[in-house]
Amino acid sequence: QVQLVESGGGLVQAGGSLRLSCAASGRTFSWYFMGWFRQAPGKEREFVAAISWGGGNTYYADSVKGRFTISRDNAKNTVYLQMNSLKPEDTGVYYCASRSRSSASLSPTDYSYWGQGTQVTVPS
Repeated sequence: QVQLVESGGGLVQAGGSLRLSCAASGRTFSWYFMGWFRQAPGKEREFVAAISWGGGNTYYADSVKGRFTISRDNAKNTVYLQMNSLKPEDTGVYYCASRSRSSASLSPTDYSYWGQGTQVTVPS
């Protein structure tokens, strides 16, 4: 079992920045492929970014590429999402998720463990 707790969400003006954190506890964090997803009201949950267990491979949705950066600190059992140049369309609940395998996946159905989510709001 893995427990995930997100933090760092909030309200920020367009063009601003936020850094989300996801603290993991439970089984060995460093073995897991980690991802960030988001869900806007009335929409399906969508992939945002993901990172391999060692941090050497990162993946991004086209909509956030060049603006968001995912990273992880295995010594702290934490994964981060640095979000810059935020836009109103980035508004939603952001979820951290872990995949109980080390292989890559961008599909939310392939992730076993989820945090409770943190709200990010960028007013238009």
